[in-house]
Amino acid sequence: MPFHPRSRTLFSLILSVFVLLSFESTSVAAVPFTTKSASQTFASIKKREPSNLSLTSSTSASLIQRGGSTATATMTQENAGLPPAVKLLVGAGGIYAAFLYYGSLQEDVFRYAAADGTQFKQAWLLQVLEALANVVIGFIGMQLTGATKNIPQQMFAISGAAQVSAKACTSLALANGLSFPVATLAKSGKMAPVMLGSLLLGGASYSVREYLQVAAIIGGTAIVSMGKKKGGSTSSAIGVAYIVLSLALDGVTAGFQKRLKAETAKAGVKPKPYDFMFWTNLYMCLTALVISVGLNEIGSGLAFCSANPEILSKIIKFAVCSAVGQSFIFYTIANFDPLVLSTVTTTRKIFSVLLSIFLKGHSLSMTGWSGIALACGGILSEMMAKMGGKAKTH
Repeated sequence: MPFHPRSRTLFSLILSVFVLLSFESTSVAAVPFTTKSASQTFASIKKREPSNLSLTSSTSASLIQRGGSTATATMTQENAGLPPAVKLLVGAGGIYAAFLYYGSLQEDVFRYAAADGTQFKQAWLLQVLEALANVVIGFIGMQLTGATKNIPQQMFAISGAAQVSAKACTSLALANGLSFPVATLAKSGKMAPVMLGSLLLGGASYSVREYLQVAAIIGGTAIVSMGKKKGGSTSSAIGVAYIVLSLALDGVTAGFQKRLKAETAKAGVKPKPYDFMFWTNLYMCLTALVISVGLNEIGSGLAFCSANPEILSKIIKFAVCSAVGQSFIFYTIANFDPLVLSTVTTTRKIFSVLLSIFLKGHSLSMTGWSGIALACGGILSEMMAKMGGKAKTH
């Protein structure tokens, strides 16, 4: 199916921006990460979303955390290029633009209804297309920054399979009636299954504040789901079940990623951000492809898109936003402290929820708004705790 001229223009603009970002950040981003800093990616994913992801926002932020001294020293030496304020505007603005639009498009895809009333339900096909876009951008990024050889593949495959399953369950929750604000807030509480697993299996301990943060996010999400005005859509039991399963898979993914950390260290390799982006999404794409073929989603999904070009355009833009957003994340962590990225991504989640409520016609009662305030308070408290911890290390 031929692309609309606007789509071609969009792809040309996105590709140009991506290449410029890669070259702008190459002098910093190409600094070899230590094995610890690269593997920290997967230890930290237990605290963030998808989001995506391939690499989630806080996940990407941790890439610099362990190798911070080397990267900071290099950044100090690299005074050429854009001023810091402009770089922050580019990085934060790119993340906001890409992922706010990403969330809006994801909601549009599953709220779209054809003339005959049918809707797009092929969540696994959507994951194939999203992961494929990330594979393409990841491959280009590897060529620009240099690919790492001898990366252990087995744990990348397992981790990718678990991660795409979690993302697919989030999409299935939306496809089965769970509202986008509720799903986004619920995914912000992904620390809950990780904490539970660590308490039961690892003997970990957490502070009262951490318990309260998770309780606020989960409690606020529950209040929002029950705080719809009369006449508003209600969250289906199946949708709730899928988001709970997605959270459980986040916990499983965190465990596999710890093993990936050990395998990477054992192999003595130092993967770079685009290595992670390419290999993780490659296995995510393959996993989703196998499942979508088994569920016969390829034929039915493409037929639906062919009959409804409007949703096809949304799906393509959704996939591209995911991949380009990751590039802005890498650009930001290459030029700034991880706390900057954490602040941007945390506030982005809140804005995504609020934009969805105001722009997509969600109606909330006062009880629902109190749930929004409680959940957002938990999210912001988590961010403030990180800021306090960062200050103590200085």
